[in-house]
Amino acid sequence: MKKLFAYKDMVSTVGGLLGGVIMAAFGGWSEGLTTLVILMVMDYLTGLVVAGLFQASKKTESGGLGSKAGWKGLARKALTLALVVALHRVDVTFGIDYLMNAAIVGFALNELISLVENAGLMGLPMPKAITKAIDVLTAKADEPEKTDLADD
Repeated sequence: MKKLFAYKDMVSTVGGLLGGVIMAAFGGWSEGLTTLVILMVMDYLTGLVVAGLFQASKKTESGGLGSKAGWKGLARKALTLALVVALHRVDVTFGIDYLMNAAIVGFALNELISLVENAGLMGLPMPKAITKAIDVLTAKADEPEKTDLADD
């Protein structure tokens, strides 16, 4: 019985240390981070449902589940969180507080668009206001960036 308690204490200690390191990396936890992580999890899970149950994934040739596509998705989400941490460090370095939050908003909107796309692939009817808003956001993202430089 003593071994069980010792193991439980070790797991609790390691978990607490790991959680503390993660929280420090993000500069504490915020509602924006909570929203981003929730949307990331929802997007990943709905992607699994689209591929596994509906066989309608755009990530594989068959439309079904593919471990490579799944790992790519997880790698992208890990990189997203790493970029949020990096931007927090830039904020701290320059004494500002908006780069990390801007990234969280941008990445959260991207996750939301993907979540709505997954819902559409599942056949869920979407209100026109949502599909129009996503079309506008997607079109804006696909536009080439305009510069103020004179033509050469």
